[in-house]
Amino acid sequence: MRHGFIRRYTVTDASVHDSQVLGELLDGNNPGDGPGDGLWADSAYLSKRIVDVLSLMGFDPQINARAYRNRPLSDEQKASNRERSQTRAKVEHIFGDWVTDMGGKLVRTIGLARAKVNLGLKNLTYNLKHFVYLKSQAASAPETVG
Repeated sequence: MRHGFIRRYTVTDASVHDSQVLGELLDGNNPGDGPGDGLWADSAYLSKRIVDVLSLMGFDPQINARAYRNRPLSDEQKASNRERSQTRAKVEHIFGDWVTDMGGKLVRTIGLARAKVNLGLKNLTYNLKHFVYLKSQAASAPETVG
């Protein structure tokens, strides 16, 4: 979120839920992924086990609350979810860029190895585009005299 680059990713077959590979994506050695930092996720990642593991690893679990049958979210929970979603939206823009500029999120390949290459190239392309954007913004920024 802080950098705007895809720094870690993993590719699995469709039968594996995202939450099952969450540990592979966390790296306490990366700036912004260390102890005390938040992990921002939607309610699909909300489980006691995941929250406990994140807390043990030193992450602050910022996971949206989930409504259950006959137990809707309170106004406080809705407000908290809205606040968390503003942070999560920065990450979701990557998927929007995939959909609008790179043919979508659907991968039509046979075999996991080809899917990994396909998604790896999309991630690389996104990072290069984002780098060029940041460089062009820095070049067009007015210089300040100190």
